[in-house]
Amino acid sequence: MTDCIFCKIAQGEIPADKVYEDEQVIAFPDINPQAPVHILVIPRRHIPGILEVKDQDRDLLAHLHKVANQVAVEKGLSERGFRVVINCKADGGQEVYHLHFHLLGGRKMNWPPG
Repeated sequence: MTDCIFCKIAQGEIPADKVYEDEQVIAFPDINPQAPVHILVIPRRHIPGILEVKDQDRDLLAHLHKVANQVAVEKGLSERGFRVVINCKADGGQEVYHLHFHLLGGRKMNWPPG
C-alpha cells in the first residue's frame, strides 16, 4: 500500500520510536495516547483489518499477541494489568486501515470503554 502510514513506518520511510521490531512485527508508541502507556503493535505486511485476516495468518496473529505481552512486561504493566484492543472499521474506532493492536496500560481501565 503506497498511502498506508503504517506500511511507511514498517518500511522505514517514516521514523518511529520503535520499542520492538523483528522481521514480522513492529511496536511503537501511539501519537495520540489514550493511556500513560499506549503502544501500537503492527504486522509489517499490510492487512487492512481484523476482518481480512486469513487462515494462513494464524501464526502472525499469535506472534502479534506474544509481542504485545512481551512489551507489556517490559513496560511494567504485567503486575497491575493492561488492555489489548483491535478496532474494526469506522464504528469500531479504526482510523488506520492496517491491522494493529493497541496495548494500553499505566492506569485503571474503565468498563464499558465508552
